[in-house]
Order: sequence, then structure tokens, then C-alpha cells
Amino acid sequence: MEAGDRAGRGPQRLRAVQEPLKRRYRQHPEAARVTLRASAVAGEGATCSVDTGRALARAGLHPATGGDGRSLCSGDMLLQALAACAGVTLSAVADSLGIALRSGRVEAEGDLDFRGTLGLDPDTPVGFSAIRVSLLLDGDLTPGERVRLLERTRRYCVVYQTLLGGCAMAMEAPTA
Repeated sequence: MEAGDRAGRGPQRLRAVQEPLKRRYRQHPEAARVTLRASAVAGEGATCSVDTGRALARAGLHPATGGDGRSLCSGDMLLQALAACAGVTLSAVADSLGIALRSGRVEAEGDLDFRGTLGLDPDTPVGFSAIRVSLLLDGDLTPGERVRLLERTRRYCVVYQTLLGGCAMAMEAPTA
């Protein structure tokens, strides 16, 4: 989020857009419940195509598991989704609080032990063992503003909260 990206926006614009939604959701809580969807089509050579809504993204194995490095790694995509969600949330929170940022950058990194994914060690978990997110804020911010931005970005970032708290999940292979 660069300063130029914030032109024409601000607390009044964000509030004007969100207030009718908030009013509707208060009156009709069921209207706030939305099901998001994603799909992928399995391809050749341990790849798949994911429709992002803007383009097809080709995902494949990470080089540490035998991938050639030409396809996106779903672990990287997870971290990118986290960084994107935190960045959008940071921007919205700053606007809502009237905090001027010259720029804000989100960096996400995660630790994996690929022995779990490759089935080499049954005691090694499959997936990230730790994820860290940093908000790199540039602006004339008081310590209190920094804390509020961090706390509220943490609180309202959908991807962060989902990863932090977990959610009910299921995977199935229904018959046709």
C-alpha cells in the first residue's frame, strides 16, 4: 500500500461504503453469511490450474519436494493470501482510524519441514510449523497508533484469524 494508492480514499469514503452494509447486517444477520469458493483442475506432472477470478494460476510441487520451480507453490500462495488479507485489512483499519500512512508493507514467512509432506517421518507434521507476519509501517505514527494498527489488523484479518483459530474442515471424494 503506497501513499498514492490512498488518494481519494479515507475514513469518510470507507464509512460511506460500509455503513449501509453494516446496517443491513445488523437488521438481517443472515445476509452477512457468504460462502466463498475456489476450484482447481488437476493437470499433468503434479500440477493443477487454479482460477483466481482474474487469471488461471498454475500450481505445482515446491522444488524441495521435486517440483521444477516453474509453477506456484500452494504454501507460497497461502502466505501470499495471508499477506494480501493483512495488507487490505491494514489499509482499511488505517482509513477507519484516520491514521495517515506514507506506506505499509506486509511480510509473511512460514517454516515447513518437507519430511512430513514427503512421508519420510511419521512424527514430522505436514504443513507449516510456524508463520510470522510483520507490518512494516512508514508514517508519523505515535506508539499508540502503531499498537492500534497492529491490534486491529490482527483482529480483523480473515486469513490470519482463520489460521490462528482453525476452522471445521472436511475433504471428500463424492461419487458421481
